[in-house]
Amino acid sequence: MSENVLNYLAENRDQLLQKLNEFLTIPSVSTDPVHKKDIKKAANFMEAYLNEIGFDKVEQQDTGGHPLVYAEYNQAGPDAPTVLFYGHYDVQPVDPLELWDSDPFKPEIRNGRLYARGSSDDKGQVFMHLAVFEAFMKTEGKLPLNVKVCIEGEEEIGSENLYKILHDKKEAFQADFAVISDSGMVAKNQPTILYGLKGFTGIEINVTGPDHDLHSGMYGGAVKNPIMALTQILASMKNEEEVITVDGFYDGVEPLADEERELIKQVNGEDYKEATGINETASEKGYTAKEHTMARPTFEINGIYGGYQGEGTKTIIPSSATAKITCRLVPGQDPTNIQQLLVDHVKKHAPASVKVEVVKEKLSAKAYKVEPNHPLIDSAAKSYTKAFGKETVYVRMGGSIPVVEWIEDIYKMPIVLLGFGTPEDRLHSPNESFPLDSFDKGMETLVYYWNEVNNK
Repeated sequence: MSENVLNYLAENRDQLLQKLNEFLTIPSVSTDPVHKKDIKKAANFMEAYLNEIGFDKVEQQDTGGHPLVYAEYNQAGPDAPTVLFYGHYDVQPVDPLELWDSDPFKPEIRNGRLYARGSSDDKGQVFMHLAVFEAFMKTEGKLPLNVKVCIEGEEEIGSENLYKILHDKKEAFQADFAVISDSGMVAKNQPTILYGLKGFTGIEINVTGPDHDLHSGMYGGAVKNPIMALTQILASMKNEEEVITVDGFYDGVEPLADEERELIKQVNGEDYKEATGINETASEKGYTAKEHTMARPTFEINGIYGGYQGEGTKTIIPSSATAKITCRLVPGQDPTNIQQLLVDHVKKHAPASVKVEVVKEKLSAKAYKVEPNHPLIDSAAKSYTKAFGKETVYVRMGGSIPVVEWIEDIYKMPIVLLGFGTPEDRLHSPNESFPLDSFDKGMETLVYYWNEVNNK
């Protein structure tokens, strides 16, 4: 069975790439109202392709925002497993446009990579699944398992309406397990099982001093500088050993087991110094950089601003300062509780000479983790290895995918993260691209995986 399907994919590769390019030319930027018609066009493309493949039921569902494309295939029989496949058709803005080497919505192949916005995140990976479904239908006349498809148009703006849809239509989306391809591998052509994701939460700190900027010569020494007050608060939240000093922050955090440390140790991923241009890594005391990135909580200041930003000097005491903070969380940490701990810490350490307001980030997510020896994960690892010709490595990722937590919370089903991107893909940045090796071997992996799962 696999041989016929693989032959179809190989023989029709050019046509499939041409169809993918058609998808990539649609500027489905979800955050910009200017592209509302393009969002609809991308949803229509997905709907048409699913109908063309031969799914039993295909429809666009109203979410109150951008449409969700839903499809069902139920002809594999009652004894076959049912998978919920999730992806998204919306993309990030392309700014700054001048840094692109080619038009972000005119796909171009250079040096074995397909350059276009959405080529990796997530149009390219979504398309691979649909192409494999097409190959099965064209060669075998059926899919090896029952499939439910959920492709949304709001992932890049926080999946604003998805949770309510999943919750309210629980029966429609129920399955035995879920598969998501919105992630990547630790290195090009290195098959990677992603068995854990970090959670996410954040706050914004606004510090106000005088009701207007003051002359520093007249008021310096009498009025507390809001930027100085803000930096003192921030400095109290993490020490020089990269340990977060907010009371209760680590309560409930699962210890990193020796077995997991060994799994992480085996990962030969990107070189942090080479990839980022830093002089040396900085990780929590007692943990390697990889261990901290994959499996320990983090605290980051994402932005800080206040006062004069122009050329030269303006001798003022600014009236206000702001910092934006996010934390990546691990199993055992509740985002709502962590937010409150951050708020309490800020209020405790705020100087009395300034006013401090803390705003809680609306979007939060819990961490997710599945046991790396789960049968569905084992099947995925074998399929990866067979397609890529290399042993699969196991990692937890520092990023967050809120929909993973929602599916796990609502449906209590295992989630398999089958990602084929690479660290060089430049997600969310100019010159986003996707390696054609991943396109070819990724589809081969999916062919093996669907057959493997069906035969268990």
